[in-house]
Amino acid sequence: MLTRRSSLIIANCLVDIDRLGEIIQEAKKLAWEYKMLTGKPLGITGEVAEYEAARQLNLQLCDARQAGHDATQKGLAGEKKIQIKGRCVTSKKSGQRVPSIKLTHDWDSVMLVLLDDNFEPIKILEAERSAVEQVLTKPGSKSRNERGSMSISQFNFIARQVWPKEG
Repeated sequence: MLTRRSSLIIANCLVDIDRLGEIIQEAKKLAWEYKMLTGKPLGITGEVAEYEAARQLNLQLCDARQAGHDATQKGLAGEKKIQIKGRCVTSKKSGQRVPSIKLTHDWDSVMLVLLDDNFEPIKILEAERSAVEQVLTKPGSKSRNERGSMSISQFNFIARQVWPKEG
């Protein structure tokens, strides 16, 4: 796997991104084969989404199970805390939802990594906290209010595409 960088920072450790990419590629193959055999997903979408977002957008991944955010990004305004969500999307399924977003934790934005059936990234969307809060606290929906859930189309409406760069 050719990459723009030779390393990635994960939980303050420098990781060989080429080797990590090889492992992720093998995991993608195994997950696809598992789904073909059993009809059930293996459950690697979140990890693949975090890896792809970090690789494509130069994010620093946090320790596993960090409450609130999965990665940070340094910018002119300081360090940004980012939740990363992943979803495999297919043309066969409609009305898919973004994995649960918790408003009680500390984070600045949510990135949604959309993956194809082979766990390859299609695009990455980012929504700022204020826009996400507005959707999730809107009265009338138990799934939004209690589960922190919204449809991919709702997320797409409040987000901007950050990868691949538009234009």
